[in-house]
Amino acid sequence: MKMSKRSKIVIYALLGLVALYFLAPFIYMLFSAFKTESEAIAYPPKLFPTEWHFENFINAWKSQPFGTYLWNSILVTVFTTLGQVLSCSLVAYGFARFEFKGKNLLFMILLSTMMIPWDVTMIPQYMEFNLFGWINTLKPLIVPAWFGSAYYVFLMRQFLMGIPRDFEEAARIDGANQFQIYWKIFMPIMKPSLILVGVLNMLTVWNDYLGPLIFLQDRSKYTLALGLASFKGVHSTQIIPMLCITIIMIIPPIIIFIIAQKYIVEGTSGSIK
Repeated sequence: MKMSKRSKIVIYALLGLVALYFLAPFIYMLFSAFKTESEAIAYPPKLFPTEWHFENFINAWKSQPFGTYLWNSILVTVFTTLGQVLSCSLVAYGFARFEFKGKNLLFMILLSTMMIPWDVTMIPQYMEFNLFGWINTLKPLIVPAWFGSAYYVFLMRQFLMGIPRDFEEAARIDGANQFQIYWKIFMPIMKPSLILVGVLNMLTVWNDYLGPLIFLQDRSKYTLALGLASFKGVHSTQIIPMLCITIIMIIPPIIIFIIAQKYIVEGTSGSIK
C-alpha cells in the first residue's frame, strides 16, 4: 500500500522532530564549547555564545598530553577490534559450519557467559594480570579481546547460518582445505558482519572508562576517556575543556558510523547479496 505525499511529509516531519530532540543536547554542547566558563553555566542558558572562543579547543588540548592519550586510545581500539574480528569469526565459523558432539551445549555455555557482569570478574582479572606483571600497561585492555566475545560470536554465527552449503562444497571440489574455505570464501562473505562487530567494538573500547581506570596508573598510559575525567576535580569541574575534548572524542565514532552504516544494516539483518 502506497503512502500519499502528505503522509510522507507528516512522517518525515515527525522523524525530524524526534531526531532534533535527541540531537539537542549535542548541539548545545557544541555551541557551549565556544563560550566562556561563566557564560556556559549562566541561567537562563543561551544557545549561541556572545563571543566565539575558538582557542578553547587549543587550550584544552594543550592542558594535558592528549596527543599521548589519543595514541593510546588508537592502539587499544585498533588491536582489540582486530582481535575480536579474527577470534570471533573463527569461533563463529566453527559453531555454524561444523557438526560435532556437544556443539549445542558448548554454544549454550558460551552464551551463558553474557549473563555474568564484568564487575564480578573484575577483581579476579586484576589479580591475574597483576600476576603476569601487566598492570599499568595496555596489555590488559588488548589481550582479552583476542579470545573473543560471546555476543560477537553469536552475531557472526547467526550470519553464517544463513549462508548456503553450496559455497563450501564448491570450494572443496576445487581442492580448498578447511582454513582456505574459512579465509578465502567466508571472510569476504562475512564483510557486513565483520564491519558490524568492528564498529560495535570500536564504540565500546573508545569510550571505555572503567577498564583503563582499573589497570592503568601512569598518565603516559592513559586513554582519552581517562584523560577526559581528569578535568573533574573534587570541588570543581573544568566545564569548557571537558566539552572541547568530548567533542573531539565523538568525531571518530561518528565518521566511522557514517562510512560503515550500509554494512551495519546488512550485518544486522544477515542479508547476503
